[in-house]
Amino acid sequence: MLVVILVLSPFLLVTISSPNSYPAFFKLARIWAKLTFYGMGMRIKVEGKAFTEKGKSYMFIANHTSMMDIMVMLIMVKENPFVFVGKAELAKLPLFGFFYKRTCILVDRKDSKSRFQVFESAQKRIQQGLSICIFPEGGVPDDRSIVLDTFKDGAFRLAIEHQIPIVPLAFGKLRHYFPFIWGVGHPGVVPVKYFEAIETKGLTMESKKELKDKAYQVLYVPVQEWENQYKHK
Repeated sequence: MLVVILVLSPFLLVTISSPNSYPAFFKLARIWAKLTFYGMGMRIKVEGKAFTEKGKSYMFIANHTSMMDIMVMLIMVKENPFVFVGKAELAKLPLFGFFYKRTCILVDRKDSKSRFQVFESAQKRIQQGLSICIFPEGGVPDDRSIVLDTFKDGAFRLAIEHQIPIVPLAFGKLRHYFPFIWGVGHPGVVPVKYFEAIETKGLTMESKKELKDKAYQVLYVPVQEWENQYKHK
């Protein structure tokens, strides 16, 4: 991961110099994701197809169990440049953190002011025609028996507030192939499933819980199925 970033860094530095150059950065980020992911011996098996329109803003969500989730999301979303909303701690990673904190919307979940600033930053990005990506679990649970953790409100609140569709993607088996455990990991085939966009037009904050529950069930079914397949292989 670090080697590929180092090789691409001259080009990445140019594309983070201005907010208007973000689409160019996004293309380079996708190259980084592909070189790193496939270079590590990982592969993807896709189910379904993308249900997005070029030039339209979306809220992309997925389950979160691995550092590789970032790469998979970048690989799978081609036509709609998006900005990650992610935890501030990742900005501390060597080299990766340098670009991460300059291109992503960082949130410190322990700081209420930081959470509020996320909404302001996301609004600016959406107004620029970009999409947003949030892993709604808010992090990877320490309890590895949890297949899909409870969703936080942020992604759904933003989607309703800006009336943008929610696009769920389910990632399978990465919690086993490359978990957040130092020194543990091995190559494998990652099943990924696209789902139709969930519309938010006309919805108000009163519908937030219903929307969140619907998105949770959409992802839970395939994620649990893949987990059962892995355990019984």
